[in-house]
Amino acid sequence: MTARAFRIDGRDVGGEAACYIIAEAGSNHDGDIDQAFRLIDVAAEAKADAVKFQVFSAETIASPAEIPINRIDVAGAKSPFELFKGLEMPREWLPDLFAYARDRGITFLATPFDEAAVDQLFDLGVSAFKVASFEINHFPMLARVAATGRPVLLSTGMAGLGDVEEAMAVLESNDCSEVALFHCGIGYPMELGDVNLRVMRTMKQAFECPVGYSDHTEGITVPTAVVAMGGELIEKHFTVDRSLPGPDHPFALEPGELRDMVTAVRATEVAMGSRVKAAVESELEFKRRGRRSLFAGKAIAAGTVIARDMIEVLRPGVGLHPRHLDAIVGRKASRHIQEHEPLSWDCFMTS
Repeated sequence: MTARAFRIDGRDVGGEAACYIIAEAGSNHDGDIDQAFRLIDVAAEAKADAVKFQVFSAETIASPAEIPINRIDVAGAKSPFELFKGLEMPREWLPDLFAYARDRGITFLATPFDEAAVDQLFDLGVSAFKVASFEINHFPMLARVAATGRPVLLSTGMAGLGDVEEAMAVLESNDCSEVALFHCGIGYPMELGDVNLRVMRTMKQAFECPVGYSDHTEGITVPTAVVAMGGELIEKHFTVDRSLPGPDHPFALEPGELRDMVTAVRATEVAMGSRVKAAVESELEFKRRGRRSLFAGKAIAAGTVIARDMIEVLRPGVGLHPRHLDAIVGRKASRHIQEHEPLSWDCFMTS
């Protein structure tokens, strides 16, 4: 059974913890290490919990063979192999990016796409591993990730519950007990009608671990909805400039939007508040001023039998509750009651 909550770099994930926000830099560095550093700056300034890159090599992720389904036209590439070759991040960057993120006070994460990348990231000291949706059936790599003993964040785009169950079995059979799942939609961008956020509840019930959403939609509506629905993690692509060439820039958030997303998520968490239905402290004055209570509609002499037309139901709520109206009618006034006086029990005889 997977743990319900765990920690990444000293930060609680799952349970009652605040939503864990991963700013996904992915391959939006465009092969420029200065741009990669800038992406870390943007994520840190937005107050995300982590910034994440992707570590892959074309040779270990896609076949270069001429296969019909591999014919694409994306960012000038005619095959996935060509696309990945143009998006690779030099692995010698990793120590510098890791150190820079640490200096900026943000956790450095990365998604490995081969077993060598798992080993490199482990040696670097990453505090958790993210596994992409496309790799959910890469069982050898899942086993290697699990064997590190670090928490695993597994995306589940395109997967059915059976696929997730198989991947979880691989992780657990290799002694991985700290897992979080991301519901995910694979589309760039993803259409809102295909997001199906209710799946998060299904996954949480099925696997009893922290669950969140890895988002490829445009804007910040979906991440805000995720936290409102109880999502415990959010991953969102971002860029320094959406007009840059490359497949992941057009649907990614720009720096100001990423800040807005984090702000909106944190504000939504505050608004989620308590499960108790009751007036809160800030409402009490409004409650007394705005609720109705019972008042004398005219001056009433002592000994007068109270009739319904002598009583008015008015604001503020400083007199008897309107629920007592029928109990008062027919009683005698115990003293003189002034017009517009809020009524209390001492205004009436007990028998």
